Amino acid sequence: TMRTVLTSNSKVTVLRSDLHAVIDQGFLDVPGNLFQKKFRSPEELQSDIELKCLNDLMSLLAPSTDIRVLLNCVSSNLQAFIIQPSRSKEEFRKLASDFQLRWNFLLSAVSKALTLNYADSFG
Repeated sequence: TMRTVLTSNSKVTVLRSDLHAVIDQGFLDVPGNLFQKKFRSPEELQSDIELKCLNDLMSLLAPSTDIRVLLNCVSSNLQAFIIQPSRSKEEFRKLASDFQLRWNFLLSAVSKALTLNYADSFG
């Protein structure tokens, strides 16, 4: 489980290192180098919320990180970029479903890259 990983200093260290490596070395099967973007405009940020979420999670990932800290990070980003900007149920559904699709795509790409290049991360 994730709690087990977070209580192991060596597993967290390897996971952090491998996550940074797959991103920095371009192993992710996503268009362009999305992680090098600077978030300048609200429109650009809106289209890259999943990248911000992943970057935020990676910055918090450390040995003995409480899983609630990671969940609160995701929750805060969803509140700021999906829930608050929604002016109607229809807009909320669209923003939420768009985010869910992009988030799942990104996590699949990360999992694939880690599996192919850094299998130890799943130790």
